[in-house]
Amino acid sequence: MDINFKDILQKLSVFKNNTALLVPVIVALVGLLLLIPAQLLSGKVKEQVQKDSITALGAKVKRFTDDQTPSIEPESLDAQIKAHGNDANEISDLARQSTMRDLLSYDIFPEIDVNNFSGLIFVEFGQKFRAGIEGLLESVNARDCPTQLEIDKGLEEASSATANRRRGVFGGGDPYSMGAPGAPGAASPMPRRVGTLPGMRGPRNEIDLKIVDQMCQKRAGSALVYVNPSDIAGYDHWQDYKYDVNMVPALKDAWYHQLAYWVTEDIFTSIAAANAGHDSLLDAPVKRLQSLSFTMGLKRPGSRRKSKAVIRALGGRRSSKQQDEESDRPAYVIEDRDGLTESLTGRYSEADSAIDVIHFSLTSVVAQKDILLFMQELCSAKEHRFSGYPDRSQPPQTFKHNQITVLESKIGALNPDDMLHYYYRYGDDPVVVLDLICEYIFNRAGYEPIKPQVVKDTLAGLDET
Repeated sequence: MDINFKDILQKLSVFKNNTALLVPVIVALVGLLLLIPAQLLSGKVKEQVQKDSITALGAKVKRFTDDQTPSIEPESLDAQIKAHGNDANEISDLARQSTMRDLLSYDIFPEIDVNNFSGLIFVEFGQKFRAGIEGLLESVNARDCPTQLEIDKGLEEASSATANRRRGVFGGGDPYSMGAPGAPGAASPMPRRVGTLPGMRGPRNEIDLKIVDQMCQKRAGSALVYVNPSDIAGYDHWQDYKYDVNMVPALKDAWYHQLAYWVTEDIFTSIAAANAGHDSLLDAPVKRLQSLSFTMGLKRPGSRRKSKAVIRALGGRRSSKQQDEESDRPAYVIEDRDGLTESLTGRYSEADSAIDVIHFSLTSVVAQKDILLFMQELCSAKEHRFSGYPDRSQPPQTFKHNQITVLESKIGALNPDDMLHYYYRYGDDPVVVLDLICEYIFNRAGYEPIKPQVVKDTLAGLDET
């Protein structure tokens, strides 16, 4: 197509004579040029809005309406209420089961048959208590350090062996002097590097100290934790127990020691869990259970119980055999003065409460790096078996409980030369003495059927004995 520019210019020459028309024409042409892309762009925007906003949002709204739960009918609402009620009942059952525990004796609680009563019932209870403690020690491979008798015997055997060897060489005489003074060929007495060992009779030389250390190391390598049963509250109390013909104090005594036994079980379960996978206490987290007490050796100020102070000698050993009224046993914490420390949880054995509360004190030697580990194990959930009340006639069931709360903790340095630790060997890791005061709770509904009435009266404030 040929374009004749001359003709176009001739046609446009009309604007030459009429310049007033030139500006509107130019504006019209520019507007026309702008209108075309605007229309094209507007179409694309409409298409994008339709796709991204209207269509997509419409689809979402449709899905939302399709997924809507139909209105709740009365029958459906009742089912939901029932389901929530079942959840609440399940929680209540779990709390109750936490305190449903097997007993040491099923002949004492809740009440004794007076027609077939014998004081031997309490003697047998004490025997079962002690046997149970010994079984717990065995379950964690617990042993104590060598006794003084074992130390002396070991030194005597070593001395005899040395004397026999020297007699074979020198023909007799003092094993330390190589012969009688003044005798031909007799040597002067051997020098003695004397050391001091607590409780040992007479001075000991350096060789004796090495022998003692070897004996102590050997004992530590053969045990998973140090425990002396006499350091566990109640164990010595039931040794050679004598019934005093008054059944009420004896019944209460047995009940509180039953509580003590449940606490002791949990402590040994915690030790077993913390030390699992270790060969001996030399590399285990918990090295020693030094003491378990429910009185901390002192009478609680203002306590309702007429107990005397629990006097202990060094090392947690009782300096004298305790009588019934001096027993280191639990007491229900009804108010602050009944506890071993301030109750940070605010939980007490109040008349309208669903729980009972006791306190206990635990002293142990643990690896410094494993302090929190042991405390976590104490406060963790544990399993127990239950065979039914009051006669253990039900098939055994396994329940869970988590009843320990740490109220107070104290960490102290350990002096290995102290008499309390001299014959103990704790391995190469730094260790500390960990003192804990803990709270232990019982769900009343769980053990109320076997709680003696005299104990219920005490909690209700009807008995001040």
